[in-house]
Amino acid sequence: MLARVWRVPLWLGCLVLGLSCAGPSVRPPQEETRLEYRIGREDLLDISVWRDGDLSRTVPVRPDGRISLPLLGEIEAAGLSARELGELIQDQLKPFLADPRVVVIVREVHAPRVFVIGEVARPGAFPLRGRLTVLQALSLAGGLSEFADDKNIAILRAEDGARYRVSYESLVSGEAGSDFSLCAGDTIHVP
Repeated sequence: MLARVWRVPLWLGCLVLGLSCAGPSVRPPQEETRLEYRIGREDLLDISVWRDGDLSRTVPVRPDGRISLPLLGEIEAAGLSARELGELIQDQLKPFLADPRVVVIVREVHAPRVFVIGEVARPGAFPLRGRLTVLQALSLAGGLSEFADDKNIAILRAEDGARYRVSYESLVSGEAGSDFSLCAGDTIHVP
């Protein structure tokens, strides 16, 4: 029995000891813990200023990430939560209104997408609604084609330019850490 204990696979030993067995190009990213939705480019927002119908309106977030409002002009909206944008607008309206109250509601979500390219049945852009894993995105793309290199699937992270590699076998077998959540703008490349 003692001999069996010493035959622990290297990856399990690394996991138990907390060591990194893989280089940065193959290690999956840490899961996001942020729960608030972040406004994205091309989202549609309802901005309601209490007791002021002239300032309340529905506005699109432009491709540059900004919105336009009366009295305030251009405001950066992309990357903020609805609550944060409401507070920002409220602060900027204080010189014009006594005790402004602003609520921002995300009416339509258009911005977050992930992209699947290469040897899949239906390459393209897919909406990122909530949590979406690598395997789920590959499923949305119709799965791998018969010519796909299923051992070298690359995930390119748009946020920081990081690159991760996974194999299809590790994804479907449920290997720990191989099937992780995607972020807006991520691209999966199946060679």
